Amino acid sequence: MTLTTETHSAVLAAIVEGCASLGFEMSCDLVTGQLLRTLAASRPGGRILELGTGAGASTSWLLSGMDADTTLLSVEQDPVVAAVAAAHLGADRRLDLRVGDGAELIDALAGHRFDLIFADTWPGKFHHLDQALGLLAPGGVYLVDDLLPQRTWPTDHARAVRELLDRLTTDPRLHTTYLDCSTGLLLATRH
Repeated sequence: MTLTTETHSAVLAAIVEGCASLGFEMSCDLVTGQLLRTLAASRPGGRILELGTGAGASTSWLLSGMDADTTLLSVEQDPVVAAVAAAHLGADRRLDLRVGDGAELIDALAGHRFDLIFADTWPGKFHHLDQALGLLAPGGVYLVDDLLPQRTWPTDHARAVRELLDRLTTDPRLHTTYLDCSTGLLLATRH
């Protein structure tokens, strides 16, 4: 089954229900999801990398915007949480869903290029950032969320977020825009 805009609402509702049963509270919100769908739709035939599948909410938004020729590689470290995504999205042939360490996947992908990278976990965001940005194709888009204070943040995480923002906004390879909406987003394009 290929997820479409028409089938997305029902699948997303099932994923939200799965999250509730696990007590998983780290799924993307509506604004981030809609942005992900829009960005995916802008990359026909492209290659998308998602670092941090979670239970599949953001994955479902990406799939709902993708055309038939676009592919999505998504990785989640927690097998219990990833099982929710697999149960609801695993039949979509455009999706390569992996359970494992995001940093190891980033390292294994050296030399590959992606048109869109959504970094929603620590690897590719707070560590392995240079390696993740090295996977971004020219003209490719890199998106991070959760840049505004969240109740799930560990102690002293605000400092790590400030350092990330400074690093991304001063990278000479990137044009960046901070979006003060949703959970705090930064959108970057490699030029």
